[in-house]
Amino acid sequence: MLKLQVPTIGDIPQGLPELHFNAFTQIEWHDPAIIIFTALTLASLGAIDSLLTSVVADNMTRTQHNSNRELIGQGIGNTVAGLFGGLPGAGATIRTVVNIRSGGNSRLSGITHGLILLFILLGAGKYAGLIPVPVLAGILITVGIGIIDYRSLRDFRSIPRADVVIMLSVTFLTVFVDLLQAVGIGMVMAALWFMKQMGDLAEQKSQGHLLSKDKRMILPDEQKWLYGHEEQVYIQHFDGPIFFGFIFGFNRIIRDMPEVKIVIFRMENVPYIDQSGLYAFEDAITNLHQKGIEVMFCTLQAQPLSMLEKIGLIPNLVSPDKIVERFEDLVPL
Repeated sequence: MLKLQVPTIGDIPQGLPELHFNAFTQIEWHDPAIIIFTALTLASLGAIDSLLTSVVADNMTRTQHNSNRELIGQGIGNTVAGLFGGLPGAGATIRTVVNIRSGGNSRLSGITHGLILLFILLGAGKYAGLIPVPVLAGILITVGIGIIDYRSLRDFRSIPRADVVIMLSVTFLTVFVDLLQAVGIGMVMAALWFMKQMGDLAEQKSQGHLLSKDKRMILPDEQKWLYGHEEQVYIQHFDGPIFFGFIFGFNRIIRDMPEVKIVIFRMENVPYIDQSGLYAFEDAITNLHQKGIEVMFCTLQAQPLSMLEKIGLIPNLVSPDKIVERFEDLVPL
């Protein structure tokens, strides 16, 4: 009679591990870059995996996690584990999903999970080692199918193509490479696409008008500039942050400005300017001055005003009397 040998988990180490303080003295410090780079890589991937697990748990429990608390707790745990020779860990999506589907929605479930692992480590490991591997495989397959978000498959033809590309890329990398690398690359792709979308949106909302042509775009507080300045003043509205993703559109806006005597930048809807935006403004104002065009700023918020002052754009290129808090305070030349 043929007997099948079913593989099991096997031996599990028993007892508490020893402290390894000698790990600090045995480190080869001749190339610290290797240590620093490896530590940052592990920390980044662990943080990504833990936050991903937290988001999955939020979607299932309709709650909101505290990212700072999650990452600080993970960092403390990994630090202590390293002293005992343990490997760094992160949030486990599979175990979290199994826990929630089994009814564990409170912190007590996490504490129970830790106590059971401690119990196995202190003496029950020989029994846990008898668990067949096919049983674990069946659990993982079932849970893996259960965590699929079928809405994305249902709406596959309706969602933007860029989202489809990102989703398929992450899926492919998860299956054939590694989950952590897939999540990291997916986040980079999504961030780049988001920045492009925000840059395009900021360009679309940034409207400019010449007083003599675009009568419908003239706001009530711009009426006093209509008499005698129609061909001399161009008013440019910016809507949204001016950052590196918007620089291409910003430069195009500056190039398309007509030949006038005064350009007024209305900044009431610009909450933030980054370094690229500052340098773009500096180049634009310099080019406008070379053409004999006067530049004025209206309604600068705190962060843009502070940054323009720090790099010396104010008062070196634009004098303080050309900067006002309200458009009504601008005096026609």
